[in-house]
Amino acid sequence: MNKLVKIMLCLGAAFYLGGCATVLDPDFESPTVGIRSFRVLPSPGVAPQFEIGLHIVNPNRAPLKLEGIVYTVKLEGQRVLMGVANDLPEIGPYGEGDVTLNASADLLSSINLFASLMQQPQDTFAYELEATLDIGRFRPRLQVQEKGEISLRAPAQ
Repeated sequence: MNKLVKIMLCLGAAFYLGGCATVLDPDFESPTVGIRSFRVLPSPGVAPQFEIGLHIVNPNRAPLKLEGIVYTVKLEGQRVLMGVANDLPEIGPYGEGDVTLNASADLLSSINLFASLMQQPQDTFAYELEATLDIGRFRPRLQVQEKGEISLRAPAQ
């Protein structure tokens, strides 16, 4: 019995250390996430719906298996959109891929934003994307922040 316990402890330690080795991969680089598209969708309710296209670049030699994303988008400092997604593609090693998210607007924050825009109209808006990417049970979640400007006007033809 004592020998069986020692074997079980050794196997448990081996699995634990193997898990730590994957978490502490010193060559792992954070992926780059950028906004590719941002458009308003028809909405049956009061709160507007948006489609956000993200472009993800995987700079690693291992595939990036996205299990989930939690995200918020701020326009002019106001949190306007938030959501989650779990039906996501795998991004190959040294590869890139696109993810489409459907987001619901936070109605109260949207009202504050539109009130400030009524006082000071503008064509472009400062945005902030904050996303947490879950890339698997044995890897830490990745925090990604992207800032820039976006125009909600239709492009000139």
